[in-house]
Amino acid sequence: MGLIITTIWAAALGQSAVATVFGIFAAFWLSYFLLVAGLIRAWFGILPRDATATVELFLITWLVVVVMLTLATLRLPVSFTAVFALVALTVLLVLARLPNRHRPAWRRPRGYVLLAAAAVGVYLFFNSLSLATGGKALPLGSPLLK
Repeated sequence: MGLIITTIWAAALGQSAVATVFGIFAAFWLSYFLLVAGLIRAWFGILPRDATATVELFLITWLVVVVMLTLATLRLPVSFTAVFALVALTVLLVLARLPNRHRPAWRRPRGYVLLAAAAVGVYLFFNSLSLATGGKALPLGSPLLK
């Protein structure tokens, strides 16, 4: 709910790039909730044997969206690109794990990559907070494309 409110707020302020990012993440979490709830409660008529293929298709779809987001940030400071690249890598690792879901070795790399994405996100948040309170900008890195 917070992501949806933030999306609307950012759009109202004319911050279309920020609204887009928050809107996409809101759509991901809403669609993930509907997918899981729908599979558990059989809302979509998907048989249990087809659940893994359904989740794979869901993850492939969102991997494409996150990769497009990553490419769209190439003209921004590299910190922004890094967040989306790490999120895309996390989705890819989750997707790769599905056939090997009973192998615990697959859990650690996903978690580490997701924690790295969160750490870069926190760094970007600290930059925004510093600027909003009259401080200096943190170094965010040069864009990959000029």
